Amino acid sequence: MTRDALSLNKVATVTFAFWLIKIAATTLGETGGDAVSMTMNLGYAIGTVIFFGLFLVTVAAQVYAKSFHRFLYWSVIVTTTTAGTTMADYADRSLGIGYVGGSLLLFALLLTVLAIWKLVLGSVSVNNITSRKAEIFYWVTILFSNTLGTALGDFLADSSGLGYDGSALVFSGALVLVALMYFLTKISHTLLFWAAFILTRPLGATLGDLLTKPHEHGGLDLSRISSSIVIAIFMVVCILFTSQQGSSHSKPLS
Repeated sequence: MTRDALSLNKVATVTFAFWLIKIAATTLGETGGDAVSMTMNLGYAIGTVIFFGLFLVTVAAQVYAKSFHRFLYWSVIVTTTTAGTTMADYADRSLGIGYVGGSLLLFALLLTVLAIWKLVLGSVSVNNITSRKAEIFYWVTILFSNTLGTALGDFLADSSGLGYDGSALVFSGALVLVALMYFLTKISHTLLFWAAFILTRPLGATLGDLLTKPHEHGGLDLSRISSSIVIAIFMVVCILFTSQQGSSHSKPLS
């Protein structure tokens, strides 16, 4: 691996801290997205335009950056979760295709992006993000995975009867199962990474709804704006006090 290739590898190392911050980011995406579209009453379409615009700005800065910048990296993650929230809500509710239709559509789009990525570059491993083309595929995949995760979270929480707390437990259990398969089986670590990445989004979505939805809907009825601020502060503290760095390829996902 050349020094130039390593300098372009600007994605965070996948550690326990990575997953902790990722779950916080997905929860912030839910509360922040709902704060703009619902609390501020701007609607899903305008919310999507706002957050997708922020995603384009931050991802452009990330792609053209010369090295790994942890706050820039996580800013892009947050914009994918907030944009994913409003995009999924717009597809599910405003377009009238429902949670099942929205989830199936987003799942098909995600598989399509992964298939094209694999076909063009030969690998979808996050330890092979060593070119701008790979990084663009990486961020598009993350955007679709976070949007899909929002739709899955809403589907399970609203349509299954489990509620937000029950759904959070289901997704937590699924993540534990993925972790066990990572350590105890020979299943592709790349496949397990993307499975975990998708599952953290509905977990964050259900946790965000649990915090902010009214009591009669099974939530704690906390303010979306104040909840978003608290979660953002928690994220900043976690980023500051963990050894976030660019992936070094020391443990390739295979």
